[in-house]
Amino acid sequence: MESVALVVAVAAFVLAMVALTKASRDRHQPAAIPQDANLLESIRSFDEDLANVEAAVARMVPTVRSLNERMPGALRYAAVVTFDAQDERTGHLSRSIALLNERKDGLVITLLHGPRQTLFFTKMVRNGEGIEPLSTEEQAAVDRALGA
Repeated sequence: MESVALVVAVAAFVLAMVALTKASRDRHQPAAIPQDANLLESIRSFDEDLANVEAAVARMVPTVRSLNERMPGALRYAAVVTFDAQDERTGHLSRSIALLNERKDGLVITLLHGPRQTLFFTKMVRNGEGIEPLSTEEQAAVDRALGA
């Protein structure tokens, strides 16, 4: 009789351990899997959400292509160098401003401030080099814009 009680106790212990393990595994079930086991409905919902995202991305493709085509011509590098024109002590009121795109093309704008007048010059830049000779300050503005 004692042996039967021992067998029943061991069997009850084993069943309790199996039930505990199953309950522990169920507790760690991912939140994406529904508790009511309606897996097909959840998959359909995820599929609809994915289709909506794909449609939104497809609508953005023409805009992204357009921006990508225009980017090389957009202003990318800029810098300003201040200096005194003609060795006059006017408080660094003269400026050379470099404005370049991704291809390092653009222009340098120079304002020479003097005691009686201010002069304005522009020079074209191609691939980081002046098409015509650049002054020391203009070249410094290009170099500064390009991080050199």
